[in-house]
Amino acid sequence: MASFITRRLIAAFFVLLAATFLMYILVALSGDPLQELREGNAPNKIQLMESLTARLNLDVPPVFRYFLWLGGVAGCFIGQCDLGVNVQGLPVLTLLQQAMGSTLQLVTGAQIIAIIVGLIVGITTALRQYSGYDYSVTFASFLFFSLPIFWVAVLLKQYTAIGFNDWLADPQIGIPLLIGISVVSGLLWMSLLGGAPRRRLITLAVATVSTGALLTYFELSNWFTTPSVGIVGVAVTAIATAVGITAISVGIKDSHALRGALVTAGLGIALYYPMTFYVFRGMSLPLFLGLAVGAIVVGGGIGYVLGGRDRWQSARTSAIVSLIVAAVIALDGFLLYWNAYFNSSRVNGRPMATIGSETPNLGGNFWIQGIDTFTHLLLPTIAIILISFASLTRYTRASMLEVMNQDYIRTARSKGLTQRTVVVRHALRNALIPISTVIALDLGALIGGAVITESVFGWSGMGQLFLNGLRAIDPNPVMAFFLITGLLAVVFNLIADLLYASLDPRIRVSS
Repeated sequence: MASFITRRLIAAFFVLLAATFLMYILVALSGDPLQELREGNAPNKIQLMESLTARLNLDVPPVFRYFLWLGGVAGCFIGQCDLGVNVQGLPVLTLLQQAMGSTLQLVTGAQIIAIIVGLIVGITTALRQYSGYDYSVTFASFLFFSLPIFWVAVLLKQYTAIGFNDWLADPQIGIPLLIGISVVSGLLWMSLLGGAPRRRLITLAVATVSTGALLTYFELSNWFTTPSVGIVGVAVTAIATAVGITAISVGIKDSHALRGALVTAGLGIALYYPMTFYVFRGMSLPLFLGLAVGAIVVGGGIGYVLGGRDRWQSARTSAIVSLIVAAVIALDGFLLYWNAYFNSSRVNGRPMATIGSETPNLGGNFWIQGIDTFTHLLLPTIAIILISFASLTRYTRASMLEVMNQDYIRTARSKGLTQRTVVVRHALRNALIPISTVIALDLGALIGGAVITESVFGWSGMGQLFLNGLRAIDPNPVMAFFLITGLLAVVFNLIADLLYASLDPRIRVSS
């Protein structure tokens, strides 16, 4: 293992060295950073040109200038990183740190959601091959895969943000829209659950009526203007989560795991009022993250204690239930401050943001700042999710179909194992082997691909750092962006190889 990693790192070093050299030379020869000053009429034009020449070492040939830049990068290994300065004289390292934080905030959540949803939908479409659900997802995947992300972003701005903000001025659903949404929801659930014709019709009827009743309740109770989850919503969600996660994870017949999940859900329900009236008032980001970790630990502990023979499986199930219940309670905490955010003079009743990463001079506590972050992240996150989800779903479906036709899957079924056991314990692990490469490479390329998304949504991240460097013929910011994306590509390629070895015991990386 160590020798394999060492060989890969050595090869990656020389690849990065050659790539950064070519990139630096291309940027340096793409134009003259002094051209704007030469054509200007500033009285101190000569002094400005001399200052910029000294800052960027423009009096040094590009080849030797590259090695000066490389020497600053080499200092990172001893804690003395120097990526140079930009044309304004600002340290590129400081600009890079700020830009990376903004970009990671944008892409991390989007990619996690895309992976989870893509895997789930890909697996379910493989299990429901040639069904209406399968055809619908296939059509949607190819549609989103074909659309350029800047076009998706523009559509989201127009019909999601602007349209939703206009609707919030008078949030009335109306009978035709109510019927349409209810029927579409019924068709989606019918397609998803499948089964015999009688079961499909029952699913259609129940889902349609339930959706219509829920939307009617929301409208009559003015939920869209004063949204909340409440203790009833938390309780229903907690119990449904406990049953559903147990059924997926270990099977509903595992009484020990079900008991642990239900106890965890009950504890979450019991803590709703203490959390809402006491803990949430002084909430901060460290406390919020600490509570999230605490929820996982407590839930896992309950599952382990009540887990019977399969303690670790029960602990995993209860930990997932605990995290979801905690998320629902946290969501209610955010919704409690929705009106304060919505009626703020800086928001002015149009909460869905179309540009930027925050509302200037908004102020407010942790919850209001969290809502503001969410409203600014929502559209770019959806755009990234749709594009990533489209490819990941197709890869997962193809891999799962290939695995489900293997001999050992037929053997597992012939032994009388349940469908859940066959899929989760036998098929899924092997289906994830090729998917791990796709996910790893997507993660490595995501920051580089966020340039267009950041440009459309006015997000000040690494994409803007890269574009501003190109426009100003400023190699240092461009090279900082290229260095990070190159390192990520190398690291995630290595992670993909290691995941292959961990998922498939036939693969060895030591030889």
